[in-house]
Amino acid sequence: MNLKRVRILKKCNEKKGAIVYWMSRDQRVNDNWALMFAQNLAVERKQPLIVIFCLVPYFLNAAIRQYDFMLKGLKEVEHNLKKSNIPFLLLSGEPGRLIPEFIKDIDAGVLVTDFDPLRIKRKWKDNVGENINIPFYEVDAHNIVPCFYVSGKEEFGAYTIRPKIHRLLPEFLEEFPQIKKGKVQECSFKFDNNWESIEKKLKVDNSIPKIDTIKPGEKAALDLLEDFLLSKIKYYDIDRNNPVKDSQSNLSPYFHFGQLSAQRAALNVERMDIPTGMKQGFLEELIVRRELSDNFCLYNPDYDNFNGFRLWAKKTLNEHRQDEREFIYSKVEFENAETHEDLWNAAQNELVITGKIHGYMRMYWAKKILEWSETPEGALETAVYLNDKYQLDGCDPNGYAGCAWAIGGTHDRAWGERPVFGKIRYMNRNGCKRKFDINAYIEKFGNNKLP
Repeated sequence: MNLKRVRILKKCNEKKGAIVYWMSRDQRVNDNWALMFAQNLAVERKQPLIVIFCLVPYFLNAAIRQYDFMLKGLKEVEHNLKKSNIPFLLLSGEPGRLIPEFIKDIDAGVLVTDFDPLRIKRKWKDNVGENINIPFYEVDAHNIVPCFYVSGKEEFGAYTIRPKIHRLLPEFLEEFPQIKKGKVQECSFKFDNNWESIEKKLKVDNSIPKIDTIKPGEKAALDLLEDFLLSKIKYYDIDRNNPVKDSQSNLSPYFHFGQLSAQRAALNVERMDIPTGMKQGFLEELIVRRELSDNFCLYNPDYDNFNGFRLWAKKTLNEHRQDEREFIYSKVEFENAETHEDLWNAAQNELVITGKIHGYMRMYWAKKILEWSETPEGALETAVYLNDKYQLDGCDPNGYAGCAWAIGGTHDRAWGERPVFGKIRYMNRNGCKRKFDINAYIEKFGNNKLP
């Protein structure tokens, strides 16, 4: 594999012992560069390979719906690893304490993990690194072009990162080798995961309904990808901004939990015998926009607050702080879809009921939160809170970048000045009317549709 996908987090003298892969962001067995790197180390050193996952009992604003989807996917990971004679251990608690304890208990030789740009995940890795004395590697198994390799700074927008990614795609958009079954030394440690007991230890909001319309796991992700490529991708560019039509891929939860590799999706799209123009829109979102979000969170420590906005955006929002707002709503009123506008309420209901908002409506949803909040700080806090709590793919760089784009002009340019927004891009109901049948959307997700 291309070692540019790998970076060392802690240098230490190597020692004999098991290779441990700390799975976190990329929760799959196939098409996983981090797992492949760990397995290669195990084969080279003639050592056993062990995969662990450290389940924290609470994570940002995530609720039971996100944990339920993730845990069901991890059970499939355990099952698939057994086919390759690789043991899987589910730990429960804080990674900074549990993983060093585990490393010491089994006298491991090397620790490998996958890449994640979020502050909390990087803090976990720092804490783990401080308390182990073995080599510690990080592998970007999430992005096609490794985030820390494509750029060493925060990019201004898609137009600045796109040429960098496209220049490197021929090198990194390669086919995956297969996991080598039974090629590592047999592991003497036997693990028996008590899933029921671990789930009972969760300290999350159980009032948020689980999502039973989307089947989790690696197999379900590949099935949905195949269905999208067979029946939807030809119409993606034409209909993707129409919330009334089912033209989006619906793959984002699988990408978020790492149950599907973006590289696998891109490879399968590239092989399709359809006009290039039908592929480009989806590949732009899949590769450039996703990787731009990771770049934003990696290099901007304030990706989820006002301080992370560009200077021009902070300036224009500050200049319009005292503008009169026709409507002002609290976080609770937003959460309960209690605004004056049926279209916005429908978008919030879609989020609560389905665990997602259609991409076009999510932009509108966040813009209106800015328009109807007392401050831009409060608007961003509300948008991030609701997104992370209800969105199945919440707590994700795409979500933080999307909220920052809508409210703080991140990855955008200055537009014509207007009240409240200043030079931040504006969206209104009439714009939605021109895009799609808003009455059909309201009928589908209006207040009467809530459970």
